[in-house]
Amino acid sequence: MTQLLPLVDGIPPIRGKLGAPKRRPKLVQADRAYDSDPHRRALRQRGIDSQIARRRTQHGSGLGKTRWVVERTIAWLHWYKRLRVRWERLATMHKALLKLGCCLICWRFLQHA
Repeated sequence: MTQLLPLVDGIPPIRGKLGAPKRRPKLVQADRAYDSDPHRRALRQRGIDSQIARRRTQHGSGLGKTRWVVERTIAWLHWYKRLRVRWERLATMHKALLKLGCCLICWRFLQHA
């Protein structure tokens, strides 16, 4: 819960079209763990819309329609034991293993396409 705003602030510039690169997303989707009015206000101050599921409400917020892509990818990364539980002390080593896992997932996907 404490890392939402540093994560949003740490997004690198997105290149593509001419002009100033975009630094912020238009929308942030999150699960119930991030449900707080201070988070919503901070995102609104940054000009970012938010879709955060409310606590103590019925399931079926509608976020599952787009969040399943993220959940599926995390599940695929958990195929690799070294990524399931982080044992590496160095962040660079964990980042390298994460990139390697993503490369293997893409390679497997492209093999079957």
